[in-house]
Amino acid sequence: QVQLVESGGGLVQAGGSLRLSCAASGSIFSINVMGWYRQAPGKQRELVATITTDGTINYADAVKGRFTISRDNAKNTVTLQMNSLKPEDTAVYYCHGAIAAIPGFLRAYWGQGTQVTVSS
Repeated sequence: QVQLVESGGGLVQAGGSLRLSCAASGSIFSINVMGWYRQAPGKQRELVATITTDGTINYADAVKGRFTISRDNAKNTVTLQMNSLKPEDTAVYYCHGAIAAIPGFLRAYWGQGTQVTVSS
């Protein structure tokens, strides 16, 4: 069974920083893309940032220049450094991974979510 476990959420004032981490564990054959999504109250879940195995990165326009995603392929971890946080960044942040537990069977896995609250 594959699990994604997040850590690092919390409450911060506008302009502050937080660092989110996510570790994938369990029966893992390979991991393709990993990333972060977020869902604010009353809104749909949206992409924040993704990173592929070879380091190709994609950011949502709303976080470009403020957030940095990184990945450790050896440890199966992905990290999101969030700087210059704004109240509109408040959301539950979810770790996502496209993971194959069995060769050739890639599927999406999600973490349980971690709350990020930015006060004005």
